[in-house]
Amino acid sequence: MTHCVTKGNALWRTNFDNVSTSNTNADSVGVRENGGNMIQPSNHLRPRSRRRLTLAAGLTVMALIAGACSSDKKADTTTPATTPATEPGGTTPPTDPGATTPPTDPVDASNIDNLGPPTGTEITVGLVNTEGTPGLDFPDIRIDLQAAVDFLNEHGGMGNRPIKIVNCTAKGSPETSQACAQELVGKKVELVMVGLDLFVDYPTYTAANIPVIGMLPILPTDFNANALFLTGGSATVEASQAVVARDYFKAKSVGIVASSNPGAAATMGALNASLDKLGIKYKNVVGGDNETDAGYQGLMKEAAADNPDVLVSLYSDAGCIGTMKGRAALGITIPVITTGICASTDVISVVGDDAKGWIFTGAQSEKPSADLTRLKNLLAPVQSPPIDPPEDLDPNGLSLGALGYLMIMSITNYANAINAAGDEVTGESIYNYLKTTKGLFLAGGQTAVECGKVPAYSSYCSFTFAFAEYGEGGKITTVPGLEAVDSTPGLP
Repeated sequence: MTHCVTKGNALWRTNFDNVSTSNTNADSVGVRENGGNMIQPSNHLRPRSRRRLTLAAGLTVMALIAGACSSDKKADTTTPATTPATEPGGTTPPTDPGATTPPTDPVDASNIDNLGPPTGTEITVGLVNTEGTPGLDFPDIRIDLQAAVDFLNEHGGMGNRPIKIVNCTAKGSPETSQACAQELVGKKVELVMVGLDLFVDYPTYTAANIPVIGMLPILPTDFNANALFLTGGSATVEASQAVVARDYFKAKSVGIVASSNPGAAATMGALNASLDKLGIKYKNVVGGDNETDAGYQGLMKEAAADNPDVLVSLYSDAGCIGTMKGRAALGITIPVITTGICASTDVISVVGDDAKGWIFTGAQSEKPSADLTRLKNLLAPVQSPPIDPPEDLDPNGLSLGALGYLMIMSITNYANAINAAGDEVTGESIYNYLKTTKGLFLAGGQTAVECGKVPAYSSYCSFTFAFAEYGEGGKITTVPGLEAVDSTPGLP
């Protein structure tokens, strides 16, 4: 298999592609410096010591964890601004951006801290995760999830049941995914959680009547699977960007920059599909993973050449810095929609005011809350390297493992609600509660959950994202009116 790209969804870089992320092929780059000869790349941001986030997964992490880290109280209901706080680029956005303000989460997650150890019978939960394979090594998911489980087993468990996690490692092949399914069935788990498993063996779980709940749908086989995914993956993230381009900026045309690795190309394909759905013209400009400063300038210049209404940058990490500085150096004032990864402290501390005019998908204002404090206290010590003090942890810079944390905390909220109602907490009852109950949220109370809302993506359970911008004092703040952008109009 040489690639894994599907219309309307994106798979990040994996060993399916077995493609180096370094830019050694001049033909793969849309805009080059010095007549196509590579020179030393921009080195503003070194790769993180923890396994680097790949683009589609990173987008989802930022979009969902930002929501989990804000507040479990009612969201800000500020009247939408008639102009963006950042550079308008000649565009005046409307007062109706097609977004909704999320209601309050009916489950008060802050009560978890006051619960004692669970007194019920142990619940055995399987976790399938992919580790130990080049390009597919995500132990962070297991590590961060286990940090949450350790806490929960001292604070109410899962619906007053102590939690036992049975881990099974897949290796990015159908055979290893099937072996995990058979192992977990044999160990009689009540529920299977999918961290990252490319080839979930749904038939085996279905035959054994074991429900499956995951965080991130990847392949088309996930879209309508006998499972529930708490996020919509890159399909919904890119659809939300297209909706913001249309409804907030009234865009008729978009210029897109992205790197040449297969994951970025697939994510760009998902955005293209959403823009096609909404009737917005676009131009793709492709560069390398590691461009020079002049190379990033060239990419931004080419994307802006036809004066589109909006630019979209799908770069991450050092690419965030390069494209931001490149836009500023060229004096481009066209507004830019980008990833939440670009709102991390690592990026903003370098670019400063060059971030003006950029809108960040999934990032939002950090509001004090019990959820935010808990997340920092639990995840800071297990980061690599550990973060001390915990309050220095940047939610916008969390790794893929944060999805595992969000998954177990959300499932626990549902189990606690079942228990509070006097009903039996089982893997099946949690699954059915999630599938049929209206008005649910992911942990943190900001991202609404409605499984099966879109028939073509029947296993998806969340569809909204917040958008933020760079503001006074270098703070990242939620854009009024874009607290919960509904991605469904842009889903292809």
